Amino acid sequence: MAKAEQIKALVKSHLEGDVEHFCTVALQIAAREAKLGHGKFATELRKLVDLTKEKTNLPLSGEQNPIPIIRPPGELAELLSVSYPKNKLSDMVLGKTTKSDLRRIIQEQRHASEILLHGLQPQRKVLLVGPPGTGKTMTASALAGELGLPLLQVRLDGLITKYMGETAAKLRQIFDTTSKTRGIYLFDEFDAIGSQRGLTNDIGEARRILNSFLLMIDHDCSHSLIIAATNHPRILDIALFRRFDNVIHYELPDQEQIMLLLKTYLSSKTTENFPWEKAAKDAQGLSYAEIKKVINEVLKQSILNNKKKLFHLNDIRTILCERKQSIELLTSITDSK
Repeated sequence: MAKAEQIKALVKSHLEGDVEHFCTVALQIAAREAKLGHGKFATELRKLVDLTKEKTNLPLSGEQNPIPIIRPPGELAELLSVSYPKNKLSDMVLGKTTKSDLRRIIQEQRHASEILLHGLQPQRKVLLVGPPGTGKTMTASALAGELGLPLLQVRLDGLITKYMGETAAKLRQIFDTTSKTRGIYLFDEFDAIGSQRGLTNDIGEARRILNSFLLMIDHDCSHSLIIAATNHPRILDIALFRRFDNVIHYELPDQEQIMLLLKTYLSSKTTENFPWEKAAKDAQGLSYAEIKKVINEVLKQSILNNKKKLFHLNDIRTILCERKQSIELLTSITDSK
């Protein structure tokens, strides 16, 4: 039989007039019944869903409804920051495997109805891991832009409190919202929630928060995407990893990727026959975010020079050197604490 949470979601979506969500939950129930061997009931339920879609003119797979502007009400305004990104996956320079994984998620979401009809689930719970500045947060924006969904970023300063049980209650509000408002829900710096039980001073409360998250993500049957991102996967509790449909790894850009990034933004600002390979080699070890800062610095200098100056390799090297020195200084300050 259907889970209690699915029945509640079905009734709630009917009361709120959310036909798309109603059909999504009904298909999830049909998929579950098919797995339990109740094939006739599953088939009949799928036919009813198809009939509902025909009568309500729901869009076909791949089509996108315009998403209304939303503003989190009441206390949710302190927990969620909402934006409507226009970024696309093509705007990002990523490794082949990483980009392939993300394209698969987008494809599955665009054909979610077809996947559900076959008793399967599209990927929608994803963990992003890798060094700072490698594109994890921007990925959430790109997914939102590709799917035409709002990006709802969880504000850790509003979520995590010192009062016993309050953080778990706020987590519940967020997961309740995933059913009401379809979107990309981003838990950035996820290790603040998902650290191994026993690593923090306040062990009891840390366990309660993590256990609450595990329970809520297990029972979440919404049609929203839940994205968690962390720079420190090693400190995450092992129980978390099997809760996600996919774990996508990010790395610092290699020389070829750096060269593509520099060429994309600076080809019109550099001298003829500019040695891109040498510039890319000099930039190795920097993250995408740091390289983008270098690019922005070159573009600003071009504007201040009335766009007349064409940059030589030494000009770029000087800016790269300044950026690396800045990072080294920041690292030494952090390490000394």
